[in-house]
Amino acid sequence: MTCKDCEKNIGYEEHKNSMDSLGVELCTRHTKLIKKVILDNATSVEAIQLFYALKEVGVNPMLEWWDGKKSVDIAISRVKLNIEVDTDYEMITHDQAINDLEQAMHSFKNGFTTIRIPHVAIKYYLIDTVKNIQGIIEGLRANIKMVG
Repeated sequence: MTCKDCEKNIGYEEHKNSMDSLGVELCTRHTKLIKKVILDNATSVEAIQLFYALKEVGVNPMLEWWDGKKSVDIAISRVKLNIEVDTDYEMITHDQAINDLEQAMHSFKNGFTTIRIPHVAIKYYLIDTVKNIQGIIEGLRANIKMVG
């Protein structure tokens, strides 16, 4: 068992604590750091799980990246992709919907693509979600090469 962040060997207790609270194998130090990120930014556990799953497949994600207006759950700067994990999809209001659209417009104007992923997709289909994000990254890379 190794920490998904620093690759340090971790014992059963560290493994159990991080898996029970975050669903990711982390050492005590990184578990504490991630819990602080969650407290400071109201980051969802699913965003944490997606962040580490993307790291594991070689994507270079950034957690809680500041886009100039607000903090983005996950950003992949090389292809200008922002990922927001929605935890309250079932209860979206018309005000939230228009706010989401305005934020997407702000991102597009700055050259970024924002995708919103329901937390249940990560909770139940993490591997498929990661594969789809990799496909989006490939598409964005191809478009950047065509434009540039």
